[in-house]
Amino acid sequence: MEPDLEVVQIRPGESFAAWSHGYPYRTVRWHFHPEYELHLVVATTGRYFVGDYIGEFTPGNLVLTGPNLPHNWVSDIPRDTSVPLRCRIIQFSEEFISGAIRAFPELTALAPVLESSRRGVLFSEETSRQLEPLMEEMMQAQGVRRVELFMLIAGLLSRAQGSRMLASASYLPDPSGYMSAGINKALAYIRENLTRPFNEADLAAIAGQSTSAFSRAFRQHTGMSLVQYVKRLRINLACQILMSDEQASITSICYEVGYNNLSNFNRQFLAEKGMTPSRFRRLLLDNINTAKAANGGFRDEHTNHHQTYRERACAPKRESILL
Repeated sequence: MEPDLEVVQIRPGESFAAWSHGYPYRTVRWHFHPEYELHLVVATTGRYFVGDYIGEFTPGNLVLTGPNLPHNWVSDIPRDTSVPLRCRIIQFSEEFISGAIRAFPELTALAPVLESSRRGVLFSEETSRQLEPLMEEMMQAQGVRRVELFMLIAGLLSRAQGSRMLASASYLPDPSGYMSAGINKALAYIRENLTRPFNEADLAAIAGQSTSAFSRAFRQHTGMSLVQYVKRLRINLACQILMSDEQASITSICYEVGYNNLSNFNRQFLAEKGMTPSRFRRLLLDNINTAKAANGGFRDEHTNHHQTYRERACAPKRESILL
C-alpha cells in the first residue's frame, strides 16, 4: 500500500514543529514526509510500522524517523473510545538541521543518529525517560527556550546508548514513487501553485479521479474541504507578508496570496484569525512600539517581543497543518 504524503507546515518564525495529538486522529495512517520526526508515545499500546518493520509499542516508545521513511502507530483501544493525549512529536527539515550543524560544529555528534534514522531508530527506555520532560515542556515553549530544549534533546540523542535501527538495510523509501499516488500529486500541486487559480475539478484530473471521489478522498486525508484547506494556507502566507513587509498594501497582499477580491480576502482573514488584516498589522506595530518604549529601544528586547507576538498571532488555530 502506498503511503500518504503528510504536509508539515512549520510556523512563521519557528525552526521546527512541536505538537501533540490524541487518538483517534486523522494523521494516524501509513504516511511519509520529507522532515525528520521524533515521536514519543505518552499513552496506549499497539503496533507501529516503520518502513518494513512491524513492532509492538507501549508508553515511552521513542522513535526517530528520517526523511520520506513511511511510518504509523496504531493504538489498540476499544472502538468508539478516545485518548486525549497519545503522543508528542517534533518535526524538523534537513535544511534546518544541516544549517544548525554548519553553525554549531559540535552538533556533528548528532550526524550518525540522523543517518541511522533513515531506517528509523528506536531509543532505549532510559533515553526516553530522560527526554520525556523536555518533550513535554517543548509543547508550550516559546522563543529562545525552544532552541535550548532542542539542543538538550539533540545532546541526549547523540549520546544515547542501546538504540537500534528498525527497517532492514535493503528497505529503500521511494518518495518519487509515493508521489505518483493521485491525492499526493494533488497536494504537491497545491503547495507549488498556492497563489494561482485552480479548482476541485483541476485537482481531480491531476489525481486521476472523478470530482466527487476526489472530494471525498481529500476530506478523508486532510480533515477539511479543499476550500478550507487552501484558505488556511493562503491566510497564513498573508500573515507572513504582513509581518515581513510593512510597505506592502493590504490590497497588494490580497492579490499576492491568490485572492482577486479585497472584501472577500478581508472576510476570510477575519474568519481565520479573528481580526482584519489591517488590525493585525496595527496590533503588530503597536506591539513593536510598546516593546521599544518598555525596554529603552534595545534591539534584542524589541526582537523578543516582536517574535512572541508573531508566534501567538500568526499561528494557525491548530499547532500545525498536517495531512
